[in-house]
Amino acid sequence: MTIEHWLESACADADRRELPELKPLLAALAGAMRTLRAADWNGTDTGGTWDEVSGVGDPATSGVSRQAVGEGGNAADAQAPAPRATLPPHFRTITELAPLVASGQVTSTSLTEACLAEIAAKSEPLRAFITVTADEALEQAAALDKEFGGGHRRGPLHGIPISLKDLIDMRAVPTTAASALRHGHVARADAPVVKRLRAAGAVLVGKTNLHEFAFGTTSDDTAYGAVRNPHDPSRSPGGSSGGSAVSIVTGMSVASIGTDTGGSIRIPSAACGTVGLKPTWGEVSARGVVPLSESLDHVGPLARSVADAWLLYLVLRGDGSAAHWPLPCRSAARGMRLGIPKPYFLETLDDDVRQRFAESLAWLRQAGAVTVDVVIPHSREIASVYSLVSLPEASAYHAITVADHPELYTPNVRLRVEMGRYLLGEDYVRAQHGRNVLRAEVDTALAGCDALALPTLPIPAPPIGALMMDVGASQQPVRNMMLRLTQLFNLTGHPAISLPMGTTASGLPCGFQLVGRRFETEPLLAVASACEPHLRLG
Repeated sequence: MTIEHWLESACADADRRELPELKPLLAALAGAMRTLRAADWNGTDTGGTWDEVSGVGDPATSGVSRQAVGEGGNAADAQAPAPRATLPPHFRTITELAPLVASGQVTSTSLTEACLAEIAAKSEPLRAFITVTADEALEQAAALDKEFGGGHRRGPLHGIPISLKDLIDMRAVPTTAASALRHGHVARADAPVVKRLRAAGAVLVGKTNLHEFAFGTTSDDTAYGAVRNPHDPSRSPGGSSGGSAVSIVTGMSVASIGTDTGGSIRIPSAACGTVGLKPTWGEVSARGVVPLSESLDHVGPLARSVADAWLLYLVLRGDGSAAHWPLPCRSAARGMRLGIPKPYFLETLDDDVRQRFAESLAWLRQAGAVTVDVVIPHSREIASVYSLVSLPEASAYHAITVADHPELYTPNVRLRVEMGRYLLGEDYVRAQHGRNVLRAEVDTALAGCDALALPTLPIPAPPIGALMMDVGASQQPVRNMMLRLTQLFNLTGHPAISLPMGTTASGLPCGFQLVGRRFETEPLLAVASACEPHLRLG
């Protein structure tokens, strides 16, 4: 079918269904289809099909031993800096809190009570939480304190208050996905990642707000009210894991678990000033998590430091020895090689973001890191490939409910679901081929580099409800900008992490993104750990 015939037919159906607002979105999809049908993939070695190279769920495929990570460090290096005395305990990192809990200076009950007090004071105006599990959390904390008093400590997460994005099943608690459609749904069992958190001693304080069904980047389309950025409540915290990032910054939890389909852990981490890790695709189980696009969905931590994200990653991955393993060693930045993908990725940036990124690279070079230019040849096709993979996968999951109860979706999310229903199978197949090409190109760019480095977001947090933003001398769609620098690595499955890299002139956080080789998430964390102190100069 020609694109023109497809568009005419799709728009006629939208008119028949009284959805005229869908027609400009279908026209945009036609543009993505034209891009991929015109793309020249010839001569590109895709490295096999997705299934052949994914190695799903098998950490052993990375070939990395724990002893090899952070080589050259020692036991003293494994500890975090001394606790910051000016901060209340519930605002400190897990690696700062763990020795305080282990020595009895801080109890799980006191930490949990402090986080619940912050939730009571701040969650409503910021719309951070959908469900607060205060009674269960206090019971968990008391039981963990009793356990510790009896001589048993489960590890560094023992007694630490953690929040969950409300896509993740927690037994006997609603999983709303921030949608009126799921009113009354109660999870019958814990998701595997929740079981692992409980086993490690985490205290679960509640379920955080998000963009409905994770189908957005701003967390303002939600049945529970738009989430607000604590640095400026008139602005978005990013999405879709917006409530998770807000809960960490405001002391409502010490860390959080989110999901990332196009950047939904890294985007709010950048917008709010936290660390956010998207592991390699398939390393962390997504069972018991409401899907958005199953071949793009990742589960990972949002935290206050790289070391905290590392510890949580090991627990989420199901590493049984994580509870007893010494905290990660910090390797030096000297000699580290960072690939900088300038074409496309650095072309459209807010002026302040551009300046912070340039300063961050300068500090890393001063510390001995080496930067080299790299190219992703088909970067112009990223957005089209992403749309033609994610939209039909999301629409397949929602096909029955959007047909039966369209009124229960927020308007913007409903339109995105509807878009995917019109896409042709041949264009989905083209997009999957493009995805394989892009994955091979990222692999090539990483050859000879320890990581790729680029901003996480090209813009600071946008105003709530904004559709367009000024970026340099041009106006750009907010959704396109939010996804621009993150969505590629969901398509390719490479691990990626966002670190804070200072703020704009108006005090809004900016994010520095590092991307590693597939199934080498721990080496990426070692690189991030080496970069972290230099980025915090900002």
